[in-house]
Amino acid sequence: MSENIPSDDAEQRAALLNIVKNLPDLPGVYRYLAADGTVLYVGKAKSLKKRVGSYFQKNDQSPRIRLMLAQVAQLETTVVRSEAEALVLENNLIKALSPRYNILFRDDKSYPYVMLSGHKSPRLAYYRGTLDKKNTYFGPFPNGYVVKESIQLLQKVFLLRTCEDSVFGNRSRPCLLHQIKRCSAPCVDLISPEDYRQDVANAMLFLSGKENEVIATLENKMKALAAEWQFEGAAAVRDQIQALSQVQERQFVSSNTSEMDADIVACVESEGILCVNLAMVRGGRHVGDKNIFPSHADDYTPAAAIHAFLAQHYLERSTPGVILCSPAPEEAEVLAELLSEQAQRKVLINSNPNGDRRIWLEMAARNAQLAILQRQQAKFNQAGRLAALIEALGLPEETQRLECFDISHTMGEATVASCVVYDRQDMQPKEYRRYNIATTTSGIAKDGFAVITPGDDYAAMRQVLMRRYEKVAAGEGVMPDVILIDGGKGQLGIAIEVMNEIGLTAPWLVGVAKGETRKPGLEQLIVPRTGNTVQLRRDHPGLHLVQQIRDEAHRFAITGHRARRAKARMSSSLEDVEGIGPKRRQKLLARFGGLQGVKAASVDELMQVDGINQALAEKIHAALRG
Repeated sequence: MSENIPSDDAEQRAALLNIVKNLPDLPGVYRYLAADGTVLYVGKAKSLKKRVGSYFQKNDQSPRIRLMLAQVAQLETTVVRSEAEALVLENNLIKALSPRYNILFRDDKSYPYVMLSGHKSPRLAYYRGTLDKKNTYFGPFPNGYVVKESIQLLQKVFLLRTCEDSVFGNRSRPCLLHQIKRCSAPCVDLISPEDYRQDVANAMLFLSGKENEVIATLENKMKALAAEWQFEGAAAVRDQIQALSQVQERQFVSSNTSEMDADIVACVESEGILCVNLAMVRGGRHVGDKNIFPSHADDYTPAAAIHAFLAQHYLERSTPGVILCSPAPEEAEVLAELLSEQAQRKVLINSNPNGDRRIWLEMAARNAQLAILQRQQAKFNQAGRLAALIEALGLPEETQRLECFDISHTMGEATVASCVVYDRQDMQPKEYRRYNIATTTSGIAKDGFAVITPGDDYAAMRQVLMRRYEKVAAGEGVMPDVILIDGGKGQLGIAIEVMNEIGLTAPWLVGVAKGETRKPGLEQLIVPRTGNTVQLRRDHPGLHLVQQIRDEAHRFAITGHRARRAKARMSSSLEDVEGIGPKRRQKLLARFGGLQGVKAASVDELMQVDGINQALAEKIHAALRG
């Protein structure tokens, strides 16, 4: 249901109250909208009438709520069957709409997992994304490092394959991983299917926290092999047992219940900053944690923040059997019931644990507190750097947003321009942009811009600035306070011309020219608006800020350039071979899992691809190996 509200303040409040009086006494979700249709806030209610009405009955609303209500021009409500359904709908809408007055946690749907595929010879892999029932997943884990470390260990101990199916199904000899004892080569039957399945089963037991059971099984196997005088095989099993024992010794947090999975969630507020620490225990082992700083957290209590985090994080995602929380979240019973229904098993939300679990919770709270202190210190340092730069260059005191550009190419090949953004005293990666610059060797320019000569940095700089700021001049996008140009007077002159052409005079332009020896610390900062060229001392905080932003622009540009160049070369390497068209090229890449697989293939292996005879196989082999 949607209701429009008059723009006059008095009429607006009267209209709101009239709408509220007619709301049903039923569970549902309500949405406050601004005049332009932007969603300001999404909330859920056990009773829409009572919950929405409370906004207009209280006189002690927080500044955030008063500011929000002053912007409300439309009210929308959706009635549902239960409070649990309202919770699900509320969080789906929050994730989809990102309302400015809701506390927002980054919705990281791609938490990493260890995956064992459902094949006859299962593949061990690092996985992010939607879970497929035909595979087995272990996780999620707080970061990719934990998953990669686990995979390396499982390769070392259980020798499970990690290759893609296209490679696995077309091997005629063992790969390098078998030679360095990281794979048992099921692709060429160097291990029996029964033995490989046993290794997979042991890996699954290990990932489930049952190391002692795995070690006991391996010890029995080692004794049996030794009794049959198969000492080489017994020694290999012994090495497996030693590797697993070392892993057990490295665990710094453990549980007497070795098979337990749990998440520990602690929220701490200090100096107006909220931080949630999420720690993960899998199979009784602490596998890492991460600190999360929500957006729009003004006026939220830690209990309300934890409620929002649990709802946004766990709905439509796998949930452990136990979630330890500090402090207790609001409406914990409703959350536990909903998560249990989703997981199809009991999920316990416990805010008053004992023993090891209490220690885990205290540790998570302490890590959240330390993260806040580190964030405050970093902001203090960044604020000092920005203030020092403003003073040194004579920039406006209100300067906050700086955008920096860089151009990257290799002898004119695969030219890429980058734009990075520094705002709110930090780099803003979500606002970074890359621009592919078309040259006479790389194809057709986009958006009507001219194709440039390879290696012409001035033309590349002109194009990226036009593409970036024509929209800003037209009222789209955010106006920067300062534009940093990585280059000397030539590139800076191009920037001045572009700004004059599009009529954008507000941003200050600053050129960052390398010194005579191109060593860091000798940069010259050219400021056309004041006519000054400034060389700050090496330890100047303002120079450190410029270096930080400039280096990030360089990193972002060169990463994009390398990816574009690699993509171009991957296709062109085979394109350069006479007799290889798009269809044959696609078959080769699919058969061998990519260009590196094609390069590693022998002439006989290449001939197994449909349409590749001996002469063509020899030509491909010579071209890629030459």
